[in-house]
Amino acid sequence: MLLAFYLLAEVCDKYFVDSLEKISKRLNLSPEATGATFMAIGSSAPELFVSLMSLFKPGEEAMGAGTIVGSAIFNVLVITGAAVVVRQAFIIWQPVIRDMLFYSLSIVLLLFTFRDGTVTLYEILIFLLLYVVYIIAVVNWKKLFNYKEDDPIEILEEAINEKEWKKLFVPIDWLVKVTFPEPRRYILTFIISIAWITGLSWVLVESAVISAHILEIPSVVIGLTILAAGTSIPDLLSSVIVAKKGQAGMAISNGIGSNIFDILFGLGFPWLVAYLFFGQKVTVATENLNNSIILLFATVIAILFLFILRKWRLGKYSGYFLIALYLVYLTSVIFKSI
Repeated sequence: MLLAFYLLAEVCDKYFVDSLEKISKRLNLSPEATGATFMAIGSSAPELFVSLMSLFKPGEEAMGAGTIVGSAIFNVLVITGAAVVVRQAFIIWQPVIRDMLFYSLSIVLLLFTFRDGTVTLYEILIFLLLYVVYIIAVVNWKKLFNYKEDDPIEILEEAINEKEWKKLFVPIDWLVKVTFPEPRRYILTFIISIAWITGLSWVLVESAVISAHILEIPSVVIGLTILAAGTSIPDLLSSVIVAKKGQAGMAISNGIGSNIFDILFGLGFPWLVAYLFFGQKVTVATENLNNSIILLFATVIAILFLFILRKWRLGKYSGYFLIALYLVYLTSVIFKSI
């Protein structure tokens, strides 16, 4: 499972994101549109594909939702916390208010959808439509407010290039590299990346199911904890590197934006595929998810309260507090499953 996590991060960072960047440049998209679409897909691809693969594993549909919800909690508490522990963050409030609004709407929609344990086509379309509205808002937000944001592509490239820990896996990296064409053939690179990510996501889902059976706990708990943290660790490392460069605020904003993608598209798209494939409502066992979703909403209030209380600046003590909250959450999830 650990090797699958690493390979998934490697393929996404080095090949999938690079091909998406070239496609976005080919389409002449603005940095805002690129960040909300292609870069969001690139950074959240592990969660997206784990969510998709779990829907084709009978009886394990909730695992993908658990991974998305757990990853969202990890992003808000751990990634935000780690970023401000490394370097004090000054938050640009205009995009954060926008993302907090859509993030809150996403969580409310998720709670409403999970109320009966089934997902209808209309609910699926609402998820995807709300993400389209979010993209439109991102593209046009600067016309309403006068502020400056860093280019998400440049930030992501810096983070990828700084990952010194990857040198430990040079032999594995070489084996992966031989399966990809030269950089200029980015469409083929994109297709091969999808194949890699799909296969590795299937391995992770199967490993999670086996682990759940061995530990005698619901597989959704594995999704909320191990899969959620494992798929988010590359984002954590990238955010810490970005924070060290004095751009902790950008790391925090990207984390919140990533959560919007995870909930609306990371769940909506796999549900749509499953609905079209099976021709019926998608069933999701929600008994182990509702508390985590409520906590997800509580984290929005807590983060926003911290931002306002600290006048849009967060320091290391705020970071320690957020990380401690995640450890409390993790402990509670594990103990409830025993």
